[in-house]
Amino acid sequence: MSGNLLELVRTALADRYVLQRELGHGGASVVYLAADEKHRRQVAVKVLRPELAVSLGSDRFLREIQLAAQLTHPHILNLYDSGEASGLLYYVMPYVAGESLRQRLQREHRLPLDESLHIVDDVADALGYAHQRGVFHRDIKPENILLASGHALVADFGIASAITVAGEDRVTVPGMAVGTPAYMSPEQAAGEPVDARADIYALGCVLFEMLAGEPPHRGSTAREILARKVTHPMPDLRLLRDSIPGELEAAIATALAVDPNNRFATTTEFVTALQPEKESWATADTGPPSTPSPRSIAVLPFTNMSADREYEYFGDGIAEEITNALTKVQAIRVASRTSAFAFKGKEQDIRRIGRQLGVATVLEGSVRKAGSRLRVTAQLIDVDDGYHIWSERYDREVEDVFAIQDEIADRIVEALEVVLTEDQRQALARPAATNVIAYERYLHGRYFLQLFQKNTVHHAREMFEQAIAIDPGYALAHAGLADTCSFLFMYFEGSPGILDEAERASRRALELAPDLAEAHASSGLALALSKRYDEAEAEFETAIRLNPARFEPYYFYARTCFQQGKLERAARLFECACELSDDYQARLLAALSYAGLGRVKEAEAAYERALAAVEKHLTLRPGDARALTLGAGCLARLGRGEEGIAWTDRALAIDSTDPVVVYAAACVHAVLGRDDEALDGLERALDAGFGNKGWIRNDPDFASLREHPRFLALLAEEPASTRSKG
Repeated sequence: MSGNLLELVRTALADRYVLQRELGHGGASVVYLAADEKHRRQVAVKVLRPELAVSLGSDRFLREIQLAAQLTHPHILNLYDSGEASGLLYYVMPYVAGESLRQRLQREHRLPLDESLHIVDDVADALGYAHQRGVFHRDIKPENILLASGHALVADFGIASAITVAGEDRVTVPGMAVGTPAYMSPEQAAGEPVDARADIYALGCVLFEMLAGEPPHRGSTAREILARKVTHPMPDLRLLRDSIPGELEAAIATALAVDPNNRFATTTEFVTALQPEKESWATADTGPPSTPSPRSIAVLPFTNMSADREYEYFGDGIAEEITNALTKVQAIRVASRTSAFAFKGKEQDIRRIGRQLGVATVLEGSVRKAGSRLRVTAQLIDVDDGYHIWSERYDREVEDVFAIQDEIADRIVEALEVVLTEDQRQALARPAATNVIAYERYLHGRYFLQLFQKNTVHHAREMFEQAIAIDPGYALAHAGLADTCSFLFMYFEGSPGILDEAERASRRALELAPDLAEAHASSGLALALSKRYDEAEAEFETAIRLNPARFEPYYFYARTCFQQGKLERAARLFECACELSDDYQARLLAALSYAGLGRVKEAEAAYERALAAVEKHLTLRPGDARALTLGAGCLARLGRGEEGIAWTDRALAIDSTDPVVVYAAACVHAVLGRDDEALDGLERALDAGFGNKGWIRNDPDFASLREHPRFLALLAEEPASTRSKG
């Protein structure tokens, strides 16, 4: 693990990667930060110790590690590459700008109960996905759990398994145990075959340590630790932390049973054992049942106090930029833009808004723009008592808006007592734009895009083009232009030229900013619309890795899978999106995915959740025709057909020209067996601009009509444009 190895690796991999510096090392490997110049991205290159590589041999190791490369999941750090060079075995993963759970525990010793359970949820979800495919991790530990933007990623999937298989089932090789003693199950330590229950044991150890500040079994040597696992019961967790409920301790004890037959059989069983009392357990440390994490925040749209109402976009844009900045800090949970902006213009008590959004703090503010002068006020408010944690007024020149946003984000981080990693500091300090006029055009474009009508999307396109003309190097503006063109193609016009422009703009954004999550998400959407699905999925995965707290990459990745008929993956990704935002469209599409899979009970529960999200949205936006038709679809699928038709009629009375509304209304009729009305509606939707045939073919709502001559004729015809469902 010396400089000699660095030079050896640098030389061996020079044709593929430019090694920059060592990130860390352990008993088996050393990891380097490197530049993958071909794909314009930063990566982590992990190299096995030379003596270990000699002991294992390359063929079987690399063959086994390819199993891990097939795993694609939002909470699994995927494998980019692996190989052998100059006798060295290596594998390449995304570089995550965050920290490991080990680093977090070293700094804070133990974690809040609700956050510990959230981490377990993410890891269990990843493990369950892999276990269903016959892949077991074998080395779950805090070092292999990465924390980024409020979510956990499991790293080194398949590595321990690869070492075991390649080493012909040796339990140890020089200097390394396959698995880590403090987290290794007794059967794994004994060299016996392992299954999902070994990973569940390790996850139970990790949860114990997050709560107690130490692993359940300790010793001065690996042999002593492993012996204590068999001869000593799990220590009394409540003696180490008296606020832990007995039910939670019992669930962990089951996960840590010596005999694997006495453990939970699946990660789902483990999480389910935690779930029923999860809310009450989480309050044991934090107070009333509704108390959220103290490091949680919603950023409301800043009120426009300018004389000109046109400056409405400026307040929205500042709030959105602050939201985006805070999502890069993994210790802070940030309410999604969609959720927070639903309260725009609503006269409600801040404490009530905060409770509805499930956050401990709310940032509100105002903007007054007059000529070149700008006044911004900001107040961070404690939801519990309504008092200001801090407030500030900034009287500056307009070109100082970047500094103002940075200062507000810094003050929030300071007020929430968050310690930033160096990568997070750099991410927060990274300027989005250098020209304030280009920035204003960009904010204007975002504002119009969010209004999401045909004319406003065209206005957004013009604004992004103007921003690019002023500042050709403005990557976010190129990404915004790509999104705008993609949405025009999907919903309103659909000419191949617009899609070509979306691809060009997203490529340019990536050239300018290879590590910009928004650029990868924009590229993924454009590629998906071009039916280049493998490339699209890779871009979405990169966007999620770069910023796991953004809703859009999960949502559009899920839609891409849905359109291909990959319904299991689509359902999982839609659920991930819903964790970030209680979005009624994502919830409905998750339900449709379950329905397409024939999972009736899960679909019914998901429709109920989707309907609740629609009703919540309609309390704030009662005239939203899209929400009404999608809610009508939920009602129809839940056996409340008459109500569904009434909602559909109301929506069409509000807006009968919106392609999404017309298509969703046709879906309602199809579900209720009103075939003629459904086909009439589908034809009107296609004429209005809704025309992605792949989406329609995989929509479970039209399952009963797929062989209908008129349905086949509509799909066989080439409509004036090709678009898709929102």
